[in-house]
Amino acid sequence: MIPYSKFSLFLLAFLLNFSSCKNVESENTSEENSKVTSEKSEQSFHEQMMIEIEKIEVREDLASTEGMIMLEGGTYTMGGNSRQARQDEFPQHQETIKDLWVDKTEVTNAEFRKFIEATGYLTTAEREFELDGKTYAPGAMVFDPENPEAWWKFIEGANWKHPEGPKSTIKNKDDLPVVQISWYDAMAYAKWAGKRLPTEAEFEYLARGGRDKQVYHWGDDFSVAAEFVNFHQGDFPVSNSQDDSFENASPVKSFPANDFGLYDMAGNVWEWCLDTYYPNAYSKLESRTDGYFREYFNAEQHKVIRGGSFLCSESYCTGYRNSARMSSTPDSSLEHLGFRCVKDI
Repeated sequence: MIPYSKFSLFLLAFLLNFSSCKNVESENTSEENSKVTSEKSEQSFHEQMMIEIEKIEVREDLASTEGMIMLEGGTYTMGGNSRQARQDEFPQHQETIKDLWVDKTEVTNAEFRKFIEATGYLTTAEREFELDGKTYAPGAMVFDPENPEAWWKFIEGANWKHPEGPKSTIKNKDDLPVVQISWYDAMAYAKWAGKRLPTEAEFEYLARGGRDKQVYHWGDDFSVAAEFVNFHQGDFPVSNSQDDSFENASPVKSFPANDFGLYDMAGNVWEWCLDTYYPNAYSKLESRTDGYFREYFNAEQHKVIRGGSFLCSESYCTGYRNSARMSSTPDSSLEHLGFRCVKDI
């Protein structure tokens, strides 16, 4: 059992209204860390998780690039370029990306299962947690469209194997993207796989697929969106016409790849990035380390998520836009949040 520092999964329903695609901007307040001791109980949740991740042994086929594609880097214009762009997508600026190996799809249930079987790793949602001296059973956040006051609710027993709660299953769903994955879980998988999460700048470059300055990866015409991306069509969350043929997450490769040969860089499920989220990130690029915002201060320090999900819509948000930015706390697990990895050349 690991104590969460100033974080409550129950409070997450309020903090993460972004999760139906509304971003919550919050001031990040630094706090003094207690002196690190050899006793695990005195380490923060973040410290414990990073130590655990560091100890994960890399898989034997470290050099494997199965399921990946090698892409040539380049320079592109990053940032908002439509009337729907938000303040945190500005100012536009130039980014240069190096050549990379990139997962063609989001990490699937089948791929994540191999990691679990090889390492015995326990995801964040599968761990008991302590809050204000009280111990809570494992669980995660599940979307509830019937409750407009709190669309997200904590469900005991929800995790990557049971994404909508203990009665749900991923049986016969090997090709769906794994969800209910925290940033720590994604980092752990990446360590084992000999890969890493993409930086935010890399993600947008990959999402655009070479279509610099266009709103979507297929162009600027939203009227054909259902042909290219899994998202919510209609009045969110009341009605979904399912013009894209899916109500929830879809199997990877259900929609055409972008011009880089990458699938679901927009829609389906949100994807974690390496970066710590800042609303004014594009105005403080000089603060980055190795091309991303590495700083971590406390449990409220949001990490960047990108790409949008099956819950994104024109009536509520447009997370499937190339430049759209969102965030979540690194220990949060949600039924529309997954990841993919990249590998340096």
